[in-house]
Amino acid sequence: MTETRLPGLPAPPPPGASALPPGTFDDAVVLVTGGGTGLGKAIAAEFARLGADLVIASRKPEHLKAAHDELSALGGRVLTVACDIRDPERIAEVFDAAEAELGLPGVLINNAAANFPVPAEDISPNAWRSVVDITLTGTFFMTREFGRRHLAAGTPASIVDVGASYAWTGGPGFAHSAAAKAGVKNLVETLAVEWGPYGIQVNGLVPGLMPHEDMTADIRANLEQARHDKDDRQPALRVGAPRELGWAATFLASPYARFITGHTLVVDGANWQRRGLVSPPVVPVREQMGRGPFEG
Repeated sequence: MTETRLPGLPAPPPPGASALPPGTFDDAVVLVTGGGTGLGKAIAAEFARLGADLVIASRKPEHLKAAHDELSALGGRVLTVACDIRDPERIAEVFDAAEAELGLPGVLINNAAANFPVPAEDISPNAWRSVVDITLTGTFFMTREFGRRHLAAGTPASIVDVGASYAWTGGPGFAHSAAAKAGVKNLVETLAVEWGPYGIQVNGLVPGLMPHEDMTADIRANLEQARHDKDDRQPALRVGAPRELGWAATFLASPYARFITGHTLVVDGANWQRRGLVSPPVVPVREQMGRGPFEG
């Protein structure tokens, strides 16, 4: 019997394509945290292609030079700034620098986060604080500074928070990150209501598996292990392209999505909704990670 190859979801349009009209973000300033590499840089690139000027923030200064050169080649002005989003004073300085050089950002993309796989019982207090402080508290500090400036100026604005699907489902092996991302999702829904009357949209954006150069070690290892058949592990029968997340972000922040707020858009080919007809055996997280019994 010959195996039939299913087509899966079609491949995306090529890099450089856009669903939005050219110039959609002319005269706009977009601030992207964690924008020096990976999905953050992919999001920033799509805004740049549509005319935006960019403020790229990263904790790692070594990422900023390459990002500046690559994103500047797309046409707009690019300001790169080193910033630890856990520091409210530094965040205020970043916004001051952005306003002085480019103008007050009208779009904020909260992409910066921290994560690594670990059984919950092995999470140290410092590890918990680090992941939660960057992923949730830092996102709030950035959002608060951005919102306060627009509330004071009386100007409309748009916020897009990059989340994770385990905000709904829980994330065994990622208790710290899953809890933080659940908080980010709730922040989207809370602030959309609080700030909607002032013209400020707040939405979430959840990526699926989208291979890029800044993947965490656990995701990279999983991808390498399954490289020969990774596509058939997704309902779409393919992984995503980072530009597909960028296209979703530009739409949510665009004039064409003004009545969308408080929503989290998942861009993962329905992978997080996948269920088997028969439940597989349960393998404890420690065993999946190759760790021995917990010894206290």
